[in-house]
Amino acid sequence: MYAALDIGGTKIAGALVDDAGSVLHRVERPTPARESAVRMARTVDAVIDALAVHCDWDGVRGMGIASAGPVDTAAGTVSPVNIPSWRGFPLVDCVRAHPVLPVGIEPVLLGDAVAVAAAEHWRGAARGFDNVLCMVVSTGVGGGFVLNGRLHPGPSGNAGHIGHISVAFDGPPCACGARGCVEGYASGTAIARHAVRAGWAPPAGEEPTAAAVAVAARAGDERAVGAYDRSARALAAAIAGTATLLEVEVAVIGGGVAQAGDVLFTPLRRHLRDFAALGFVSGLQVRPAALAGDAGLVGAAAAARGHTLAPHRQPAVG
Repeated sequence: MYAALDIGGTKIAGALVDDAGSVLHRVERPTPARESAVRMARTVDAVIDALAVHCDWDGVRGMGIASAGPVDTAAGTVSPVNIPSWRGFPLVDCVRAHPVLPVGIEPVLLGDAVAVAAAEHWRGAARGFDNVLCMVVSTGVGGGFVLNGRLHPGPSGNAGHIGHISVAFDGPPCACGARGCVEGYASGTAIARHAVRAGWAPPAGEEPTAAAVAVAARAGDERAVGAYDRSARALAAAIAGTATLLEVEVAVIGGGVAQAGDVLFTPLRRHLRDFAALGFVSGLQVRPAALAGDAGLVGAAAAARGHTLAPHRQPAVG
């Protein structure tokens, strides 16, 4: 059995996951994202305490932590954009110090999108593939890689952060400091913003969200259809470029925007045929993610299990 934590801007979840990747027990607390670092840490402790009710911790073989990022897996610290009080916060040390953890368990930290990649490779839509790009398209756009059958988090744990690949040199400025980033075109926020600028409006009393735009697109609203087409084109450009560099075999798309289904995936596959033109990437598959809200927890458990986790440093050759 493995313990897992999934820390995001909305919720902090914990789970006990068995060796087959099934969630046995799950607990959750709201994230006090605008409160102090101490209050945040106490909420993490409360989740671990709640898990302890369901198990004998002596039977837990490892613990994984998926966190919103950026993360620094080498230092064990996190600086989630949506949790202002945590900047360089020593999350691994904080969890390791919890008195319920057995001596010898070393928590494994990874970014939340990297955890989703681990989960989809272990139990989901990327199972059976050795080279995978997994994307989470939601309020932002994140991602993670499996290369040669093993998770590839990179030296700091942030490899695969595809949302900040530029797809337009003179595109709109991004919060990261660059221009024309995928996130500025493809995120749920960007989809809703573009639809509104094109003249679409949500039903009275509702907020302009990507989900509402998807409903309008299914009903034939051309402005809504155009917003999703724009998002799909940016995603296709980024996916094709990544596949050309790394020869990934499949791209798995999850997150809230992926819930639009064919509204997103039909134009995405069409645009991908234009961008993925070279023969060695022309067979690239795009699949919706198979795992839902527990993907981060399952991926954290996969990392603790060592199922697909690649080392940070490769041995020197020669």
